[in-house]
Amino acid sequence: MLNPPFSQSDLPRFKAIDPVKIKPEISTLLEKNKQKINGLLSSAGPFTWDNLMQPLEDLSDELSKIWSPISHLHAVMESDELRKAYNETVPLITEYHTQLSQNEKLFQAIQSLIRSPDFEMLSPAQKKIIENDLRDFRLAGVHLPADQKERMATLQKELTQLMTKYSENVMDATQSWTLHITDPYQLEGLPPQALQLAIDNAKRRGLEGYVFTLDYPSYSTAVRFLRDRELRKQLYEAYSTRASDQGPMAGKWDNTAIMEKILKVRHEIAQLVGFKNYAEYSLATKMAKTPDEVLHFLHDLLIRSKAIAEKEYEEVRQLAKSLDNLSALEIWDVSYYSEKLQELKFKFSQEDFRPYFPIQKVLDGMFTLVNKLYGIHIREEKNIEVWHPHVRFFSIHDDKNELRGGFYIDLYARPHKRDGAWMDECRVRRLLDGKGIQHPIAYLTCNFMPPVDGLPGLLTHDDVLTLFHEFGHCLHHMLTKVDYPSVAGINGVPWDAVEFPSQFMENYCWEKESLSLISGHYETGEPLPDELYQKMIAAKHFQTGLQMVRQLEFAIFDFRLHLEYDPAKSGEGEPQTQLILNDVRKNTSVIPVPAFNRFQHSFSHVFAGSYAAGYYSYKWAEVLSSDAYAKFEEQGIFDRKTGRAFMENILEMGGVRDPMSAFIAFRGREPTIDALLKQNGITKRTAA
Repeated sequence: MLNPPFSQSDLPRFKAIDPVKIKPEISTLLEKNKQKINGLLSSAGPFTWDNLMQPLEDLSDELSKIWSPISHLHAVMESDELRKAYNETVPLITEYHTQLSQNEKLFQAIQSLIRSPDFEMLSPAQKKIIENDLRDFRLAGVHLPADQKERMATLQKELTQLMTKYSENVMDATQSWTLHITDPYQLEGLPPQALQLAIDNAKRRGLEGYVFTLDYPSYSTAVRFLRDRELRKQLYEAYSTRASDQGPMAGKWDNTAIMEKILKVRHEIAQLVGFKNYAEYSLATKMAKTPDEVLHFLHDLLIRSKAIAEKEYEEVRQLAKSLDNLSALEIWDVSYYSEKLQELKFKFSQEDFRPYFPIQKVLDGMFTLVNKLYGIHIREEKNIEVWHPHVRFFSIHDDKNELRGGFYIDLYARPHKRDGAWMDECRVRRLLDGKGIQHPIAYLTCNFMPPVDGLPGLLTHDDVLTLFHEFGHCLHHMLTKVDYPSVAGINGVPWDAVEFPSQFMENYCWEKESLSLISGHYETGEPLPDELYQKMIAAKHFQTGLQMVRQLEFAIFDFRLHLEYDPAKSGEGEPQTQLILNDVRKNTSVIPVPAFNRFQHSFSHVFAGSYAAGYYSYKWAEVLSSDAYAKFEEQGIFDRKTGRAFMENILEMGGVRDPMSAFIAFRGREPTIDALLKQNGITKRTAA
């Protein structure tokens, strides 16, 4: 039995974070870092890895470790005080990084390393860091004259503030709207757990009856199951107009102007350093090399999938007509009748899975699954401070009982928590001077329906897919064997390859062998019945055409927006965000979208995250993940030799090796799109 590998003294003290102290403490740290960097650059001798790059890596990591828990709390346990402190401090950090990236003396010092005869003696990771740094200096405008550098610094600071405000507007709009119902007859069709959640929501607000919110577990279940069409419309309108000029909160927390400003700032940043637009600027750090390559890839998938999506939509329309004589199917009807169609065709609903996926069984099974694949062992660590009672902490050891990392897991939706699911870094792997390894730690965050009515947390199969996806990111972060933070884990990995390990993990949610590990009725322990499994597999490709087209709409919109944005047209008539989205929808959308829909106003991946001109990454990386998983299908889904090869060539490599080279080392060839089409059922159905 191993001793607990993590002590609280080695981990963040979330409860000790005082919003009042955040800005002064970070300010002091930034000034110390600047002084240390000036000291490094004052060296008279030749620059080396040890006297320049390693200290820079250490300084960057120390700052990241202090800022990470603050930034994380801002996303999952926000308060007015924390928001204020965060907004006051983010510009200081942005300014610090901008100054570093525009420091000509630092650039020249690092450039001297690549020209040094000792460069070839460095490790691949060290070389990669130097090459990436020199690239990033150029992207930050290190070569620009002083006035343009100053402009770049102003733009970077403004962009950070705009993205933060966009995100806060989405959160405020999501949290502020509720639908209070007192008549239980209006709730016909709602599953028991969703009904209990609505009761709990009302009780927390001191109300009788039922309350629906725009938190995804509440919203998505309601629009799929509520018989009352008017309630579905109210929910859809409120959800699809969050933070916009439309809907029940029109004009409040409106992101319209903020999006235009974000696009304008990004466009100017790109042009300052010699790119025509932000799409080209974005591709400088990705696998894809040209806008044409990205758009060709996306439109090829659209051509292959749109006809299928149209047939799927027609099925839903016909069902609505036959069941309820509905002559005009509206978008708030689609989820409801799609659920009915699935029940009619395959005799099951997503809600049928909940009793068989209690969260502890899913976690235990998922940990057993990766043990089979990679030989790693995962166990919960008690007495670790967390930020909410639902949060837990786990450690990972490899097959030699060596510690590899740890992760916090925060699974349930709640007020003051950002919507969605994500993995983020708490700490990155790093070689400590004479003190061994700093082991990586991740945050795994989801927004599942919380436990209600004394029951454990119960997941749908879609929830399980989400959990496996985010855990795939965690494994990528934690299993790295790279000792330098800049290229350890997901760092330094081109953004259009970063979804590869996460999407790979989703495949295991469909395998009978895997499901036997992760399923068990919360009362009896009975595994997922074969009858239900067969129905699930039969329905695996249910509406995958519609799902594909929806993702392609998002990806094409994002990419074209950053490719075609023209600042000269800003402020003229309808915003470019809406004009370009309307045009994209003409070619991609199968389901008619009402004029009031403002999806883009809460598209946080792109306007408040790292996916600007990069949302296509989900489909791009899915080609890699589908083809990689095909090798497991050939060799055996738990084949340890194949699992070892995947871990060594993909998960452990961090950002050191080019993703295509890493894929070829694992697969023996370049990826093809065939596996993706097969996985989505598109090739077979196109031929039919």
